[in-house]
Amino acid sequence: MSSSPALAGTIDRRLLINYRVDADVLARFLPPPFRPQLVGGAGVAGICMIRLARLRPAGLPEAVGLTTENAAHRVAVEWDGPDGPGHGVYIPRRDTASRLTVVLGGKLFPGEHHRAHFGVREARGRYEAAFASADGTARVAVAAELAPGLPPGSVFGSLPEASAFFEAGRLGYSATRRPGRFEGLELCCGTWRIEPLLVDRAESSFFGDESVFPAGSAELDSAFVMRDIPATWRARGVLRDARQPALGTQDSPCALPSREAPGSSGATSPLPSPLPATTWS
Repeated sequence: MSSSPALAGTIDRRLLINYRVDADVLARFLPPPFRPQLVGGAGVAGICMIRLARLRPAGLPEAVGLTTENAAHRVAVEWDGPDGPGHGVYIPRRDTASRLTVVLGGKLFPGEHHRAHFGVREARGRYEAAFASADGTARVAVAAELAPGLPPGSVFGSLPEASAFFEAGRLGYSATRRPGRFEGLELCCGTWRIEPLLVDRAESSFFGDESVFPAGSAELDSAFVMRDIPATWRARGVLRDARQPALGTQDSPCALPSREAPGSSGATSPLPSPLPATTWS
């Protein structure tokens, strides 16, 4: 990954569906060198469902960019590095509707991807998004709408607190086919703004797997949307273990984004069939 080009594009729509997870359960799930990053004593994990527009190698014109639907399961984590604890997200799985992303992910840029069918409906502040992986192992369906604030019982005390938490977790390490090897990718946003959502349906084969998350150990916590955000993605080397925290090129860190109000976007396509739903606890 040391020669991976930076990618540029626009986050057309990014849904962050979050679960609060029992810290001990999450710790057992995570591979070394990761440990849960706790908020109010609970771990935070979730699903990111994102549509990227004008995605291209940085420096090329927008006209050559692609539009792709993608998803990532993610866990807020910490790890020990030579300069002290690091924090970001561990990504056990990535899915995409793009055949090109499947081919190039883990080769030209960090992050191996699985092929999946996506369906999205967006209108007047309401979002319905779902995917089903081609290998039959992952399915997600979400329905939510813009809300004035956070739901009761969230681990986040306020919207600014939640916004700062997710902004700080811009560095992600993705699992690969080689156990113990995690590919790093950093999201650098030109602006930063999240808006709260009220979820009326959330379905996940991952969080619904009681062999990983026993009943009651993972509960729906909060959800947010990001819209029309210019962004770049930069490779951050390979994380292997606590004694070798990063290998490969380490570019300068992202500049702090401004916080301009983004616009909205819309799209429609058929939704994959649903799973049993969960609702706010």
